[in-house]
Amino acid sequence: MSTTSKKNTLHKYFITTLLLIFTALCSLQLGTNLTLTQQWELIPSLLLGEQPDAFAGYLFSYAQLPRLVITLMIGAMLGLVGSLMQQLTQNPMMSPLTLGTSSGAWLALVIVNIWFPELIADYSAMAAMVGATLTMGLVLLIAGIRNLSGLPIVLSGMAVNILLGAVATAIILLNDQYAKNLFIWGAGDLTQNGWEQVQWLLPRLTVSILVLAIAPRVLALLRLGHQGAAARGLNVIPFFLLLIMGGLWLIASSITAVGVISFIGLLAPNIARTLGARTPKDELYFSMLLGALMLILTDSLAIGLSQLSADMIPSGTAAAAIGAPALIWFTRRKLQAQDQLAIQLPPSRDKLTRWTMPSLVFLIAALSALTLLLTQTDSNWQASLPTAFSWDVRWPRLLTALSAGAGLAVSGTVLQRLIYNPLASPDILGISAGSTFMLVGSSLAFGTTIFDAGNGIAFLGAMLVLAIILLLGRRHQFAPSMLILTGIALTAFIEALVQFALSRGTDDIYTILGWLAGSTYRATPTGAITLFIGVSIVIGIIFATSRWLTLISAGQAFAKARGLNVSPSFALLLACVALLCAMVTTTMGPVAFIGLLAPHIAVMMGAKTVKIQLATAALIGANLMIFADWLGQNIVYPSQIAAGTLVSVIGGIYFILLLIRGRMN
Repeated sequence: MSTTSKKNTLHKYFITTLLLIFTALCSLQLGTNLTLTQQWELIPSLLLGEQPDAFAGYLFSYAQLPRLVITLMIGAMLGLVGSLMQQLTQNPMMSPLTLGTSSGAWLALVIVNIWFPELIADYSAMAAMVGATLTMGLVLLIAGIRNLSGLPIVLSGMAVNILLGAVATAIILLNDQYAKNLFIWGAGDLTQNGWEQVQWLLPRLTVSILVLAIAPRVLALLRLGHQGAAARGLNVIPFFLLLIMGGLWLIASSITAVGVISFIGLLAPNIARTLGARTPKDELYFSMLLGALMLILTDSLAIGLSQLSADMIPSGTAAAAIGAPALIWFTRRKLQAQDQLAIQLPPSRDKLTRWTMPSLVFLIAALSALTLLLTQTDSNWQASLPTAFSWDVRWPRLLTALSAGAGLAVSGTVLQRLIYNPLASPDILGISAGSTFMLVGSSLAFGTTIFDAGNGIAFLGAMLVLAIILLLGRRHQFAPSMLILTGIALTAFIEALVQFALSRGTDDIYTILGWLAGSTYRATPTGAITLFIGVSIVIGIIFATSRWLTLISAGQAFAKARGLNVSPSFALLLACVALLCAMVTTTMGPVAFIGLLAPHIAVMMGAKTVKIQLATAALIGANLMIFADWLGQNIVYPSQIAAGTLVSVIGGIYFILLLIRGRMN
């Protein structure tokens, strides 16, 4: 590095450090009446073990100061691990969020809290470490060790996130009395009530010293490529694994202490490189400074918003609100040609057999009979006609599941054909998350329940997300990579908002969580009939305009040449997709993977033309949802698992197998 470059780097270090100190001092001023002089006078007495006389001094010494210290520690570690992962994989989109390790740690801590509570005090960090490590191993198995620098590993992390998140949600709902303390953790909270967390975390973060001692030289050699590094005497695999394990330990310890805080580890290294960090050592240290600075700014924003509102705003929610748009921005800048994703569907029949459609209809009738007539008691199964009470409970759930499955399957089919993307579905692209965002957001803003918001609010959210996706995707010709990463960002933001809603500790948190799992439990006769009529009307409109979809599927230029006014036709079909998602989400909650799974199965069964695929996918989606709802009601009787959770597990496994197939072919 030249003398001028070194001076520029030192200058940027100096400016960033001054900005960090200034921000830290400003952060201490939030919510206190003490002057800086009074604060500095309290610190020596605190070190000597003396207790402050006034409440303001006690608040500063045991709430504000430890919060600042742990914020600096966590922010620095997130920045360090983010830079380490990105340099090891040569992938600027890599982070604990996109790698899926956060969801693994979350699931592990849920399991320990519920089934092994006696281990929480001593082994929570180790449990999170094991969960994060196993998750990373699964992601590497899915993506392949050679795809660390490309998009497949990010997509694999997303698929694992959805799968493990569904499992964790199911466990919490089945053991709600033991899981209340997990909500604030899930929201990412930096609030401190003493120095215990700092004292617990500090020795566990000493691993960072080892990482900083070893990583710069290893990363510098890895920039020459694996062969070049090996030629210079580096044993690549052991050092790679050592650094990865060190990074996972730091992340596991951090999120055990304060919960999941997304995006800092993704953004800090990218900003460091943008500001001129060239060597591995510079990027590591600069990312630590920037990570600490960004988390302090985020936490200060959370504190300020908490003072303006009646609710405590978790820092993780504020980080997601800032990080989601930033992830989209970096995606647009960093997406390369080699990141385009090729998905190959499993083999399919040439055409649909004449028995396929009647068989699917018969299967719906059989599953409906199973739902209505076969029940489980404490001792055995019982087949009988439903009583008046059980009939009033069962048929709305059955009709809701049928309508939701058919509606989401049709919306996924339309999306995949409109934007020529086999991975397009309302959940993966974040359209269902848009409806969820508006419903949860309106309930937080106006104090209403999710169920009072209505279809209009949900439709607005779905259309907003669709507009964002189309606007951002146009640059990359609606490439699967761009659309899916946009969906990741939006979904992460929605999850943070939902965790904020749950962390408030109100009486209806489990109702919200059950709704978020995609449950028919609250289905009412009026709601079920309304959903069925609404979905039927929208599907009828789509069938009536199927010629438009056929022409657009062949290419917009081809459609124009055949006399179709493409723009309004495109907009109407997209509005139908958004309306289907809004109606289903309002009634049942967000349901993942039906919009991906049903169209693919329809194609595999030989449904090639638009009308045939729409009809087949609708029947398949209805069957999947009815079966999942029945299974969820009986598999852990007398408890229940939401149909959406079971579908997420099934669809997540299918998505993972699809990614593995695409890698192997």
